[in-house]
Amino acid sequence: MADIALLSQLIEPEATALGFDLVRVKMFGGKSDPTLQVMAERPDTGQLTIDDCAELSRRISDVLDALEAEGRDPIPDAYRLEVSSPGIDRPLTRPQDYTAWAGHEAKITLVEKVDNRKILTGDLVGIEGDRVAIDVRGHTRMTVALDQIHDAKLTITDRLLAATAPLSSEGADEIEEIPDDADLDPNDTDSLNEGQK
Repeated sequence: MADIALLSQLIEPEATALGFDLVRVKMFGGKSDPTLQVMAERPDTGQLTIDDCAELSRRISDVLDALEAEGRDPIPDAYRLEVSSPGIDRPLTRPQDYTAWAGHEAKITLVEKVDNRKILTGDLVGIEGDRVAIDVRGHTRMTVALDQIHDAKLTITDRLLAATAPLSSEGADEIEEIPDDADLDPNDTDSLNEGQK
């Protein structure tokens, strides 16, 4: 089993060097398909571009390959490396995530039941000391210690979609509508291509 704390210590400086914040390092997939998942974000956008992911992936690979060459491989078995942006329904892994996304709906899974509940779903209120405050739907406002949280992530809602604007539409194909009565010869590729620009 890979040491996630050690991997985080190795990966975080690489993310920081690129101006990114490390969101999460996680191993999943078990023995059959082990995957090292690294989530990072630009502090100003909360996202990464494809080029950002590729650059961070190269840096992480270089660090891990160098350790392997020295006989100090932190992941002894073959694995896949997956570098990504957190996405809209992002995991909440750091105290500041609960403050930054206050007012949005989240699903929090606890290590053990609190008030006879293991899953809390509702609107985040924020952080109070070392405790997360959440208005639990159909219940009441609750606070739980950070170390009581097994997993937490935002829930996709219309409110969240409205708050998370796309990073950029650059590179997206622009589609120009061609009127139905346009006189285009399907064998004339120049006309067809012109109509699609």
